[in-house]
Amino acid sequence: MTPADYDAWYDTPRGRWIGETEYALASRLLAPQAGDSLLDVGCGTGWFTRRADADELVATGLDSSAAALAYARAQSGPTLNWAAGDARDLPFVDAGFDHVLSIAALCFVADERQAVTEIVRVARRRFAIGWLNRHSMLYREKGRDGGRGAYRGAHWHTAEEVRALFTGLPVARLALRSAIFLPSATRWARRLERVMPAALPWGGMLFVTGGKT
Repeated sequence: MTPADYDAWYDTPRGRWIGETEYALASRLLAPQAGDSLLDVGCGTGWFTRRADADELVATGLDSSAAALAYARAQSGPTLNWAAGDARDLPFVDAGFDHVLSIAALCFVADERQAVTEIVRVARRRFAIGWLNRHSMLYREKGRDGGRGAYRGAHWHTAEEVRALFTGLPVARLALRSAIFLPSATRWARRLERVMPAALPWGGMLFVTGGKT
């Protein structure tokens, strides 16, 4: 799948609804203010990074794919920053960003614990990291037998597994929330999403959020 093909999925009705729902939950969890700095780890083509920029955040997207970053740069204005790098060894100083965001990116990283450690290190205030949920309808549709399409090769986790990745790290007020309970994006799926509490750990996307100690 080319970067353009990947980004175009977010222009489909289903893709846009999923992306906007995930970003809305992450934004509520981070509660950033205009002018805050934000790092998007594993930004890919920059779809979520561009949303942060639209919210008047000083956003930086990082990815290891040169092709994805080239596409991201071509789609963005001068207020956005882009960096090549590995989530397991972020090229930034300690507490270099007010907030750190990562959505469905660490699921493709071999050493997720090291990537989590790095995200916590560079966050000054809060972080929100989203993982694919093994206890979800999305897993039943897209994650079995090695995964299908863009989900092929991804790691799917339970709530207990993602919480365990933070053991021993300097974090406070760790909380877990989820989104995308029915990934079909039908009228009923959208209605259900509006009434289901995000505290229920059954959505396709599991977010762990917290602050620094």
